[in-house]
Amino acid sequence: MQIDVEKVLASKAPKLAKRLPRFIIRYLKKIIHQEEINQILDKHGDLPPMEFIRSALGDMGVTWRVEGMERIPREERYLFASNHPFGGMDGVILAQEIAAHLGGDVRSISNDLLLFVEPLRPLFLPVNKHGRQSKEAARIFEETFAGDIPIQTFPAGLCSRRIKGEVTDLEWRPSFVKKAIQHHRTVVPVYVEGQLSNRFYNLANWRKRLKIKANIEMLYLVDEMFKQKGKHIVIHIGTPIAWEQLAEIGNPMKATEYVRSKVYAMAPAKVK
Repeated sequence: MQIDVEKVLASKAPKLAKRLPRFIIRYLKKIIHQEEINQILDKHGDLPPMEFIRSALGDMGVTWRVEGMERIPREERYLFASNHPFGGMDGVILAQEIAAHLGGDVRSISNDLLLFVEPLRPLFLPVNKHGRQSKEAARIFEETFAGDIPIQTFPAGLCSRRIKGEVTDLEWRPSFVKKAIQHHRTVVPVYVEGQLSNRFYNLANWRKRLKIKANIEMLYLVDEMFKQKGKHIVIHIGTPIAWEQLAEIGNPMKATEYVRSKVYAMAPAKVK
């Protein structure tokens, strides 16, 4: 059970993988912390997903606190909608807390690249952002939404960026609202406190100014995760929103902005 950058590249971008020089491959292995990740997998890889999350983050000294989960009744079917400051770690922490509170399983809508972290694979409801979604994946996606397992999603699709001096999500996509209404799921707003390094945001902004389409800053997300060693993360759970209330709004984009406003209303006030 190991992560191998070369195999991931060969799977996701075979033409590119053949052209990349060796020094680039070595650099990629370094910035995604291949050796450290494989050490974690060697140590904890046989654990079930929730235990793996607690143990791996425990080794990194990452702690967290969740406020407001007690307001979530156990008998409903939920879709948790969250901002996305960390691009991965926030998702696994939230998944662990949802499963602990609701006493069962959970699924997270995630980039299918995360499926290469084998112990976490059972948690993910993958979305292929690098090609077409397979018929089988689409079937599983629909069946999961139609079932009772709680689902978490990050409607921005990508982790937060610094926009006009503020760290905030990119535009939220309305698909989660449509799915919540279609499958009669209660939406739970979630706000995760935190941000990445100035390097990440500056790289994202320069990439945009230079009109480079490829999200090259995403290469550094694992490195950013390891920079969170020893940090304490706070997650705020908001008041559930009935799917009927979202349906009454009528316009999916307006309903999406309504949920987003509820998420960011939980952000702590800045000290001036």
